[in-house]
Amino acid sequence: MRRKIRRIYDMDCKQGGFVNARHDLICDFETSLLRKVYTDVESEPHLLPVTTEVLQGRSANTSAEARLDFRGRGFWRRGQNAFFDVRVTNPDCNSQVNSSIPSILRKHEQEKKREYNDRVMRVEQGTFTPLVFTITGSMGPECLQFHKSLAEKLATKSG
Repeated sequence: MRRKIRRIYDMDCKQGGFVNARHDLICDFETSLLRKVYTDVESEPHLLPVTTEVLQGRSANTSAEARLDFRGRGFWRRGQNAFFDVRVTNPDCNSQVNSSIPSILRKHEQEKKREYNDRVMRVEQGTFTPLVFTITGSMGPECLQFHKSLAEKLATKSG
């Protein structure tokens, strides 16, 4: 038990490579699961540049170097790209300590959607799903839906 608790605190460290390592481990795991079901899966895909499209919201990411964490063709709809971006948050940090975990998860999902959803839909003609986790393993509503659907697809594929 002590060992598990220690690992959680180690992964919560704000210094060194733990912050990025935690994010990258989740991205690698999710990508490997997606590859068990689909052949057209890409890690850290660059998004097409925004040319004439007018994106909603000031916080929309219009950078030419914008990337998401992974992409899988056909996940939500046959032949359509589905883009995913992972965020891991600490619900016990000073800025979130007075909020409930469901409200924290919803807030982070909405932030990711404001940043990427319009661009993915208009420019990439795909779908965008934010995968929001807490450092203790809670998942946002869209992340839960993704994992339910992925579990179904994995079960069907493996028989």
